[in-house]
Amino acid sequence: MSELQINQPAPSFSLEGTSGLNFLSTDYYGKKIILYFYPKDSTPGCTNEGIDFTFAYDQFKALNVEIFGVSRDSIKSHENFKKKYSFPFDLLSDPDEIACNFFGVIKMKNMYGKMVKGIERSTFLINENGELIQEWRGVKVDGHIQEILEFLSI
Repeated sequence: MSELQINQPAPSFSLEGTSGLNFLSTDYYGKKIILYFYPKDSTPGCTNEGIDFTFAYDQFKALNVEIFGVSRDSIKSHENFKKKYSFPFDLLSDPDEIACNFFGVIKMKNMYGKMVKGIERSTFLINENGELIQEWRGVKVDGHIQEILEFLSI
C-alpha cells in the first residue's frame, strides 16, 4: 500500500458506526470530513478530545464538516462512550484496523515499559472531492481543535 499524500484521493473504506451508521467514506463527497483516530474509549486524553470536538461542533457544521472519531473499540463501547459524554457526532469501530492501516496510525508505543501496538492520535481532513487536504499526526489534545479551525478558515 502506498503512503497517503496531501491533495491525493483518500482511501475508500467502510466501517460500522454508532447510531446504526454503516459508514462508507464515498457517501460524504460534497462535505468535508474530519477523521480523528484515538487510542481508547473513556481514557482521559480521548475523552478530552471528544469533549473538545463537541464544544466546537457547531463551528465545524457551519463549515460543512462532518466529524467521525475512529478507534479499535467495539460498537458497544463506542455507544456507551458517546452517550456518557453526549457526543453529537458518530464514532467508528475499526477492530480489524482497516482504516487505521489505510491512514498509517498503528504504531508501537511504550506503555509502562512494555512495547504494545496502538493508535497514534491523529486527525485527517478530507475535502468535498474525497481528497486528503491536511493531516495532523502525534496530536496533543490541548489546542488541537483550534489548529483545525484555523486551517479551515484559510
